[in-house]
Amino acid sequence: MGAALLFWIVGAYNRLVRLRGAIVRQFVPVELHLTQRESLLMQQLDALAPVLPNAVPRLDALRAACRQCRAASSHARVRPGAAGAIASLRMAEDIVGEARARLPVQAVAGLDLAALNAQLGAADTTLAFARHQFNHAVTEYNDAVRQFPTALIVGLFGFRAAGTF
Repeated sequence: MGAALLFWIVGAYNRLVRLRGAIVRQFVPVELHLTQRESLLMQQLDALAPVLPNAVPRLDALRAACRQCRAASSHARVRPGAAGAIASLRMAEDIVGEARARLPVQAVAGLDLAALNAQLGAADTTLAFARHQFNHAVTEYNDAVRQFPTALIVGLFGFRAAGTF
């Protein structure tokens, strides 16, 4: 009986470690796509700055939002399973979205943004897919953490529920 309990504890622990590792692996593409999108946004801002001098506050707001998102992403990279770090990243991502919505990026006289907008659209799509994959890994892990009887050993080994992005 004791041996069976010990084997079950080892198996449950290994499963939780494997699922937590999947969260870490699934965060790598999220961070990569965030970086790629930020690069495209900086190209867009550099293209818009000379032709939209009246929009400087909005351009600066997007630059600041991108910096905030980069900082939150760096923080989340260290512990992608930490709910607080992911919540900060999610809020920073929302701020970037709000700042992007305030920019006139469809048509600016004398500037062709169609190709850059297409690249940004593709980057947004790939980022959304990477977020979905990350959130799926988080959901699997959180389900395992809450599952009885595994939940009995979660506290013993310091496992905590992870946050979705």
